Amino acid sequence: MTQLKKVINSYQLWSIAVGLVISGEYFGWNYGWGTSGTIGFLISTLIVTVMYVTFIFSYTELTAAIPDAGGAYEYAHRAFGAIGGFIAGFATLVDFLLAPPTIAYALGSYAHFLNDSIPVIPVAIGSYVIFITINILGIKESARFSLMMTILSIVELVIFMVIIFPYFKTENFIAHNPPTISIGGVFAGIPFALWFFVAIEGVAMVAEEVKDPKTTIPKAYISGIVTLVILAFGIMILSAGVGDWRKLSNIDYPLPETLAMVLGQNSYFAKIFASLGLFGLIASFHCNTISYSRQIYALSREGYLPDFLSVVNEKFQTPHWALIVGGLIGFVAIFSGTNSDIIILSVLGAVVMYGISMLSLIVLRKKEPNLERPFKAPFYPLFPIIAFILSVVCMVAIVYYNQTLGMIFFLGMVVCLGGYYLKRKLK
Repeated sequence: MTQLKKVINSYQLWSIAVGLVISGEYFGWNYGWGTSGTIGFLISTLIVTVMYVTFIFSYTELTAAIPDAGGAYEYAHRAFGAIGGFIAGFATLVDFLLAPPTIAYALGSYAHFLNDSIPVIPVAIGSYVIFITINILGIKESARFSLMMTILSIVELVIFMVIIFPYFKTENFIAHNPPTISIGGVFAGIPFALWFFVAIEGVAMVAEEVKDPKTTIPKAYISGIVTLVILAFGIMILSAGVGDWRKLSNIDYPLPETLAMVLGQNSYFAKIFASLGLFGLIASFHCNTISYSRQIYALSREGYLPDFLSVVNEKFQTPHWALIVGGLIGFVAIFSGTNSDIIILSVLGAVVMYGISMLSLIVLRKKEPNLERPFKAPFYPLFPIIAFILSVVCMVAIVYYNQTLGMIFFLGMVVCLGGYYLKRKLK
């Protein structure tokens, strides 16, 4: 079988780590203001940040020790066997298959903001066609493109924060909040706080294509999470303090609208920013396309999905069928629900995967004590335990406040598990 090509260096892997997530700085998180207010959502984000910092420092140990495109699936399979691997693989697949449709829809929304004659859905569909094609042409070219888009996105977000900083007022940030901050309100904001960081774990899915994974993966993960934490808090806090944040709590383009509040609704700069804001959405869409295709490829290679999905193109050494089929699923998701619902399903998949990955880390420390671990989780076992507990808290919060979506997720898991066992029985 044709193998994936090892070409990604430290800078490119950092750009993929940040690029996977950076669209979350542009949209999605602002829905949390509608559920929790700015103060409650700040607390939600602090909880989620602790979870991600402890998770990434723990997950890096697994990825550097087991650089496999299956990522969490491979770790859980080695720790718990076929069932554990399936749960981790299903959750990861939901995470990465459902993130791109929301980003594609946001791309369409930003384009529509620039010119209201541009329809949202055709732009979203066109994004899939373009970036699936780019990814089929080769991982080396895709990694270079990711690095360029990620750097441009970070520069733009820094400029955004510099522009709005003089307009920040604490009284705006605390205005219009509920009279008391409730635990329920904080929990309701958790799915949207996760959107600031969700998908950074996708680095694991390109681990087979990394040069010198023992040193490259830890550098990329740790520098990536530091970059994202700084951007997340800067953007969220400053945006809430420039005016009436309620006007930003239910739209897919909060940053250009924030600039419009500061500089005026007819500001050309706000329009220019929206056009540049496409860089961040493009970076995330592109990087998530890489990740979902590698997860499909890995699960197919292990027998969980149809065999043709693990076929690698001989010329470009990319999993072309995994890219195309994942794109078709994305088309269906774009038409099937609102962005907020798709975001909730995506982050539910993520937190389930986080929890089982932390358990896998603990089990593999005992089960495979001689496994070479180029990077070890600091403060072990405290960090993975904290990450596990908070991932369970996040999962419970998501399901409690979104019971129908939770039922769809877990029912889908059971149905797919049944399909897997039926496939094995028929072989």
